[in-house]
Amino acid sequence: MEVSSNSSQTERERTDLALQEFLAFTLGQEEYGIDILKVQEIRGYEAVTRIANAPDFLKGVINLRGIIVPIVDMRIKFNLGNPTYDQFTVVIILNIEGRIVGMVVDSVSDVMTLLPEQVRPAPEMGTTFSGDFLIGLGTLEERMLILVDIVKLMSSAEMGLVDQVV
Repeated sequence: MEVSSNSSQTERERTDLALQEFLAFTLGQEEYGIDILKVQEIRGYEAVTRIANAPDFLKGVINLRGIIVPIVDMRIKFNLGNPTYDQFTVVIILNIEGRIVGMVVDSVSDVMTLLPEQVRPAPEMGTTFSGDFLIGLGTLEERMLILVDIVKLMSSAEMGLVDQVV
């Protein structure tokens, strides 16, 4: 009996470890997801201080309780047209390897828990979005999330916001 109990407990632990939680957000008409463990907080969009000669996707910086945080507009970064800023626009504050970075998105919806079998490899996406930054496509019933490897994206040479992670 004890062996069975330990066996089911081990299976439950494996299932818990295999579950991944993603924060779902929208950019344009598409839903994206990032690892919830990289999210520090979610804030309403507020004016940023522009930095001269910064790339277009780098909106500027904000002072977050004494920490100067660069703010990236993901809609500009992913070439999704002219961004609008309304009451649904939010900034997701990320903590990536101890570096704090904010990203502007159209809205945040919920947290999705996915099993490994619910994550499918991403097809080739062409040149607008490098597949290097995709974990895959997460599916849950009729919903599909484009799962972004936010650590790889923010530490890429193009973004240069976080030291490259080995």
